[in-house]
Amino acid sequence: MSAPNLLVLATGGTIAGIAGSATRHDYRPGQIAIEDWLQQVAEFGLSAKLTGKQIANIGSEDIGPPIWTKLHREITAAMADDAIDGIVVTHGTDTAEETAFLLDLTLPATKPVVLVGAMRPADVVGSDGMRNFVNAVWVAGDAGASGRGVLVVMGDRVLGARDVRKVRTRGTDDAFRGFPRGGIALVTPSALEWFGNPWREGEGARFSYSEDLPEVPILYVAAGIEADLVDRILGENAKGIIVAGAGEGNMPDGVRRRLAEYARDGVVVVRASRVDEGLVDREEGEDDANRFVAARALNPQKSRILLKLLLSEGVSDLETIQAAFDNP
Repeated sequence: MSAPNLLVLATGGTIAGIAGSATRHDYRPGQIAIEDWLQQVAEFGLSAKLTGKQIANIGSEDIGPPIWTKLHREITAAMADDAIDGIVVTHGTDTAEETAFLLDLTLPATKPVVLVGAMRPADVVGSDGMRNFVNAVWVAGDAGASGRGVLVVMGDRVLGARDVRKVRTRGTDDAFRGFPRGGIALVTPSALEWFGNPWREGEGARFSYSEDLPEVPILYVAAGIEADLVDRILGENAKGIIVAGAGEGNMPDGVRRRLAEYARDGVVVVRASRVDEGLVDREEGEDDANRFVAARALNPQKSRILLKLLLSEGVSDLETIQAAFDNP
C-alpha cells in the first residue's frame, strides 16, 4: 500500500507556541511556521507524505469567519484533488471544537479531516504537540477515518466534531472529552483502534458554507441577572440568541418572559446549558408556549455555530430548527 499524501493546514495555536523556557507557564502561540514544523516531523520517518500550507499563525481565541473561510476553501479544494488522501489542520485548543463543528456541518464526509492541537507549547517540559501531531497523521492517513466527518485528535483519543469539548485549562491526558459519545478511537504513534463503523459514509455537506454568517450572541445565565440584560445583548438586528442556562437550560422568570417576547417577534431562542455535560430536552408545554428551541446535547458554543448556519440558509421554522438540534 502506498504512503498517503496529506495536506497540513496550519493556523497556529499552542502546538506552534514558544515559551522561551522549559519551565515557563506563559507563552506566545503561533510562533513556529509550518515549514519548520514539518522539518522536525521528517526526523521521525513517517510513511505519510506531508505538504504544508500556512493559513494563519495565531491563538485560536482570534479565529473566526475569515480563517474559517480560508480553511473551508482549502479543504474543499483538497477533497476535489485525487492526489490528496486526507487533511490535517493544526489549531489552538481554545476554539478547536467550534472550528471542527463548523467544518463538520459544511463539508462532505469523504476524505478524512483531522484537527489537532496541544495543551503545552513546543519548548516546555512534557510538550504534547508532536505526539498529538504524529497521531493525527496516522488517523488522517487511515482509510477507516473516512465517513466519520471531521475528527479531533488530542491526548491519544479520537473524538467526533459533534461531541468534542475542551474541559480543562491545563493538563494533557483528559483536557478534551466527548459528549454524548466518548472517544471513537484510541491512537498512539504505533497503533490505531476504531470503536465502531463509520456513520456518515457517502454523506454530503449538511449545510452550505456562507462567508457572511449572522451574529448570534450567547446569554450566560447567572444568579440574579435581570431581564434588561437580554435587551442589551440582543440589540436591534440579532435574529437568534443562545441561552447558556443554569442546569437543564433554566433561567430567571423575568429573563424567560423577556426572551419569549423576542421569540414571538421572530427571534430564535435556543436553550442550552452552562453545565459541561448533560442533555437539555425540549419541555413541550413551556417551550411550545415560549417558542423556544432545546439544544439537546450541544453546548452553547456549538449551538451558536449550528444556529448561525440555519439562519444563513433562511431557516426560520421552529420545528425544522428543533430537528436540526435533535440530530446535528
